[in-house]
Amino acid sequence: MKEFFLDTDIHQSGIPIIRLDAQSLDQALAALKAPQRAWVKASRFKPEPGAYLVVPDASGKPGAVLFATGKDKTGFDDPLIFGHLPGVLPKAQYRLADPDAHGSLALAWALGSYQFSRYTKAAPRPVLAVPKSEELERSLIIAHGMYLARDLINTPANDMGPDELEAAARSLSQTHGSAFSAIAGEDLLVQNLPLVHAVGKSSPRAPRLIDLVWGDEGAPKVTLVGKGVCFDSGGLDIKPPGPMSLMKKDMGGAAAALGLASMIMRAKLPIRLRVLIPAVENSVSGRAFRPGDIYPSRKGPSVEIGNTDAEGRLVLADALALGDEEAPDLLISLATLTGAARVALGPDLPPFYTHDEALAGKIEDTARTSADPLWRMPLWAPYDDWLKSPVADMNHITTQPFAGSITAALFLNRFVERSTSFAHFDIFGWTPEARPARPKGGEAQAIRAIFTLLERYR
Repeated sequence: MKEFFLDTDIHQSGIPIIRLDAQSLDQALAALKAPQRAWVKASRFKPEPGAYLVVPDASGKPGAVLFATGKDKTGFDDPLIFGHLPGVLPKAQYRLADPDAHGSLALAWALGSYQFSRYTKAAPRPVLAVPKSEELERSLIIAHGMYLARDLINTPANDMGPDELEAAARSLSQTHGSAFSAIAGEDLLVQNLPLVHAVGKSSPRAPRLIDLVWGDEGAPKVTLVGKGVCFDSGGLDIKPPGPMSLMKKDMGGAAAALGLASMIMRAKLPIRLRVLIPAVENSVSGRAFRPGDIYPSRKGPSVEIGNTDAEGRLVLADALALGDEEAPDLLISLATLTGAARVALGPDLPPFYTHDEALAGKIEDTARTSADPLWRMPLWAPYDDWLKSPVADMNHITTQPFAGSITAALFLNRFVERSTSFAHFDIFGWTPEARPARPKGGEAQAIRAIFTLLERYR
């Protein structure tokens, strides 16, 4: 609890935070003393969403905080806007004047309190006093998963290679008593994971396939596949300095999968969970795979390499094929896969792909209710022909300059056959500019929505 700057021990004490909007401003002011109302008037406080004002008491110390919510000028009402306060209020103990909305606001507070402090001292943070409740417990489960994923993404590649990512997954597995295994190095070839091996063989840090299994074998089977490219230089098709500078986040899909797994296991959801993470580093060396090379895949079809900087879909292909072999009831891939998705929808709105209409509707619903935005994109079948190769069963990219996120999803879809419900999420894994409850840096997109979906999954 304390790591999220929330306190249930003294929830009735602290400086009150009064939430209001333009319509309720007068009512909020009526609850203040006359000198405080004069202070608010002199401060020319305007109740625009995200605006706040610390109002002093008779001694000059903070006596109350006004915080404005509601729709902004574009009509957007940010459900996580309360997460703005931990980064701006003075360090002190606070409480909510409204006692009926603690759970969801506690999550926003926790997410907004996050700091990545592995290499530097964390800044002081205010504490929010909240009463115990089932909704609060759920918020803490989500916060644990989000913090784990953010920490993994924010850790630089020198301290977060394939072996360290395996260690993080193993630690999570041990915490929750799940089965755990990993296939590394040349054993990937022995165990028929040739594409994972091909991408990661150029690095001195051995590639591997991480496999975590938890839950009752008789429960609905849900398999998560997370892209774990711990650093992506682009390989021989090397990236320019700008795009390469953020490539520590290219294991954001793996981090998101582990964060989601943490939520599932902490909540003890009635599912049989499997997490598969192909963990590699895409490096440049004499052993690097090359454009024009042809490799077999786990599923069987041969794959021509069109560009070594499109490595993520290759490692996912083998992992998806492995996961699909046991025909899970739901198969999900999470990956920081394409720049094309960012061109189409920007950094804050990840696309997802599925042929399952019922599943698509549920994802769209939980994305709205979870304040975890997602947008469905089409698996447009005519573009599948763009993946043809004259010398192999397929190329893993297209030479067309269009629809890069769609064609990547179509490539992955070729490796899913037995699972009737498959959804692919092309996430960014990063917040480029800080916003309420979303500090700048690593971000676990989509997993709050997916967790909400799985809470209802039967």
